[in-house]
Amino acid sequence: MRGRRCDGEMIMTQFPLPPEIRFLPIPERVHLVEQIWDSIIEDEGKFQLSDAQKAELDRRLDADDASPGRGEPWEVVKRRLLGE
Repeated sequence: MRGRRCDGEMIMTQFPLPPEIRFLPIPERVHLVEQIWDSIIEDEGKFQLSDAQKAELDRRLDADDASPGRGEPWEVVKRRLLGE
């Protein structure tokens, strides 16, 4: 993976999706993302967030707590994306 330094934090550059992934139907891409997240959860003990990432997550959680009715639950979004 490539990366560049910005304010002391490593920022990963984005690579284009391989065509075989890009052209999958949306439900299959959503399933692929779920599988990737599951694999991250399995390996989470090997990964540490930076202080900047932790601060950003705290900021987002605080924003969510301040506006609890804003946004939609994942299951609602997922059903909409999958056309269910």
